[in-house]
Amino acid sequence: MRILIFANTPAHVHLYRHAVDRLEEAGHDVLVLTREYACTTELLEFFGLPYRPYGEHDVAATSKLAIGRELGGQLGTIVRETVRFRPDVVFGRGPYAALAGTVSRAPTVLVLDDEPGEFNHTASRPFADCILSPRVTRRELGADHYTFDGFKECAYLHPAVFDVDGAVREYLGVDPDEPYALVRFNALDALHDAGLEGFTGRQRRDLIERLSDRVTVFVSDEGNEMDLRELPARPYDLHPALIHDAMAEASLLLADTGTMVTEAGLLGTPALRYRGTDDHEYGEFRELERVGLAEQFDSYEAVRDRALELLADDSADERWQRRRRTYVGDLVNLTELLVEVAEASGDLEALDRSSRAALRPASATRSPDTSG
Repeated sequence: MRILIFANTPAHVHLYRHAVDRLEEAGHDVLVLTREYACTTELLEFFGLPYRPYGEHDVAATSKLAIGRELGGQLGTIVRETVRFRPDVVFGRGPYAALAGTVSRAPTVLVLDDEPGEFNHTASRPFADCILSPRVTRRELGADHYTFDGFKECAYLHPAVFDVDGAVREYLGVDPDEPYALVRFNALDALHDAGLEGFTGRQRRDLIERLSDRVTVFVSDEGNEMDLRELPARPYDLHPALIHDAMAEASLLLADTGTMVTEAGLLGTPALRYRGTDDHEYGEFRELERVGLAEQFDSYEAVRDRALELLADDSADERWQRRRRTYVGDLVNLTELLVEVAEASGDLEALDRSSRAALRPASATRSPDTSG
């Protein structure tokens, strides 16, 4: 089989990387189409995945109009690469996968989450043969939409597939028992981030100074805007492929971005999210809050004070790990499911009984969400 996969962000690389390995080992021909954005191609290189770029995302293009123009210039390359590859099935999201599936007449599988806005869903839903999403998301996208117990991040953080690199503390330069916190600042340059604001510059500096009184602080600044030379923090400068290992060993993850908070929670690391001006209600965070693996805050002072409280609590790490053992191990191993769906060309009726049992029609698990 020939399987085409779109990986437009670092998170997409992680979503599909284990499945690509499994499919290639089984003798299938896999191609990842990607764009130059953040560390996306760097991750593809690190994991040895077969890829071709179709364009570059300009982080300065923050308005929906600018991003739309950028997309328009990339569609021709996507068409050419798709026609050349001749896929039997396409995986992705948004207009990228929709276009590739249309020009190749191949079944199209969309793997979605509870992101805000309607653009990606509206552009791709009519062209999808199969839509997969976590059961905790709030949307119902038609007769071909199926849900599973878990999160997209279960494709690479499920206990069955994730093993921490025991040398990560050595890479970071911290002692075996030295507590540290990871702080992630969002660049807020994706389409669904347009108009949003996270930590201000003053809040960033205050947060680092307060946390550094308790633990070693590593800062991952997606926008590369901060000068840490006069602040009591170290830049997180390991290869981006090691970020989950670093999160797994951390005493705390605090961020104004969503994916890393979800990831830390699934790893059993105390995870706090500052919402800033983002008032969208995400099903994933609501579920992680329900099981005690993540917390969200609308107030900067509230998230800062909660972070300090957790760092002073010697039992916090064990509580989070206990919750992870109780909850995450029972979720779907999404890598296994993606491999089976790919080999079935998106035809869920062709899956074996256990895989079919892991999926439910979205319409059977929730009422249609029309709130946007």
